[in-house]
Amino acid sequence: MKEQIEKIKGLAKEEIAKVEDLQSLDAVRVKYLGKKGELTAMLRGMGALAPEERPVVGELVNKVRDELEALMNTKTEELEEEKLQQKLEQETIDITLPSSKMRRGSKHPVNRIIEELEDLFVSMGYDVVDGPELETDEYCFERLNLPKGHPARDMQDTFYITTEYLLRTQTSSVQARTMMANKEKTPIRVICPGKTYRRDDDATHSHQFGQIEGLVIDEGISLAHLKGTLEVFVRHMLGKDSKLRFRPSYFPFTEPSYEVDVSCFKCGGKGCNLCKQTGWIEILGSGMVHPNVLKMNGYDPEKYSGFAFGTGLDRLAMFKYGITDIRLLYANDVRFLSQFDRKDNEQERRI
Repeated sequence: MKEQIEKIKGLAKEEIAKVEDLQSLDAVRVKYLGKKGELTAMLRGMGALAPEERPVVGELVNKVRDELEALMNTKTEELEEEKLQQKLEQETIDITLPSSKMRRGSKHPVNRIIEELEDLFVSMGYDVVDGPELETDEYCFERLNLPKGHPARDMQDTFYITTEYLLRTQTSSVQARTMMANKEKTPIRVICPGKTYRRDDDATHSHQFGQIEGLVIDEGISLAHLKGTLEVFVRHMLGKDSKLRFRPSYFPFTEPSYEVDVSCFKCGGKGCNLCKQTGWIEILGSGMVHPNVLKMNGYDPEKYSGFAFGTGLDRLAMFKYGITDIRLLYANDVRFLSQFDRKDNEQERRI
């Protein structure tokens, strides 16, 4: 039996030396060391040996097994190294070749508008504040002078989550939170950019859209302060020659309230298809903060007054960049987004 074991050892070494891939090596391993392998068969046949021969043969078989396993492990490392070298050679990159052109977009137009507005108003002494998009009825409506059952609630088609919670229809809710959070009731000067939600979906409206609202509360604040602030805002965003027109309107949280129009930046007020031949484009809503809103949020309307204004970020982006369909802002199309670096650069050169 010893001669058979030595013969198996010799044959196994020869086959191990000849294998050229890991799959063949694994086949050799199974042939000699597997459950039905030739060395395993030798161990099972030891029952036919004399008792004094069994320990000698068993020791020899185990010694040969260890030797073959060591050889196979060494061969495995050699084959894996060869395979790695072949892969590296096949995947070599020629760094002297010209690179392929990468498609790139640019900063989203709405984000451009937000950053530009924040820079403008921070330079005027405003703070930028934010609030939850999942809002309570109290802050979205009641603290803004819209109690339950108020007919003005019908102006805003709301996404209600429960009877108490809703997706905010306006960033004015942040104004109410800011006033309530100001325990000392000191003056406030803030802007509130963010997402809002209403049941709209067409070429000029979206169920989700951006708004930015401004709020100033202090002693002696008048309509003149509001007008001056809006002139700076509009001329910075839409052109230094822009003119404003205030039209009386109604908002529950301001009194008096005004819709603000800007002279058409496409035709200069002469009349065109953009302004529907009127020479004016509606741009935002504004007004003096209603005394009820001041009182409900802890401010004495006899001592303090204030103004508020709000406009749509999407609408402002459409005006500034000539976008005709609001849905393009949410299409995530690289071809659409990649043009705005060029447009901003052109505007900077004109300035």
